[in-house]
Amino acid sequence: MARYRGPTCKLARRAGTDLSLKSPIRALDSKCKFDRPPGFKAGGRRPRATVYGTQLREKQKLRHMYGLMEKQFHSYYLTAARSKAATGEKLLQLLESRLDSAVYRMGFAITRAEARQLVSHNAIMVNGSRVNISSYQVKAGDEVCIRERSRGQLRIKAGLEIAEQMGFVPWVDVDAKNFKGIFKTVPDRADLSQEIDESLVVALYSK
Repeated sequence: MARYRGPTCKLARRAGTDLSLKSPIRALDSKCKFDRPPGFKAGGRRPRATVYGTQLREKQKLRHMYGLMEKQFHSYYLTAARSKAATGEKLLQLLESRLDSAVYRMGFAITRAEARQLVSHNAIMVNGSRVNISSYQVKAGDEVCIRERSRGQLRIKAGLEIAEQMGFVPWVDVDAKNFKGIFKTVPDRADLSQEIDESLVVALYSK
């Protein structure tokens, strides 16, 4: 599937926030110039913000955060809209239930892009079976682990070390020593980033 392969700092600068596209070892503002978005000169006038522009930026921010192209992201929205739950919250839960997101949240990878690579390279098992589809939906109670032959990779050990220092999210339970974790439940909205306003995404797609 197609992926964005351009400079990730440009995406973060345009969104005006950290999209978790780079390693958290160094502060993002030491890597990316957040004083102005890409394409604007210092001291230049910025275009006036519009309702549509604000909604579009929020959608792009969320889409790039999870590394999805427009067609796939819109498909998640349609699935969320058909559910009985609040559309915005359901959308976030679907995104967090992706296998690459679970691998990232368990600390097996430093970024979602790296997690996606681990999945596609057959390094991940779910409930004892190998799964190499990043969009695979993990369910509550599923066990995600690193295959035996992949546990020596330095990037996996580095990811776990950083995750243990920063702390794991509450919807996963990780056994770092044995390279495995449990996806305990889909996250509640309160557990997810408050920098995301999913209502803007819903408003954009509802037009």
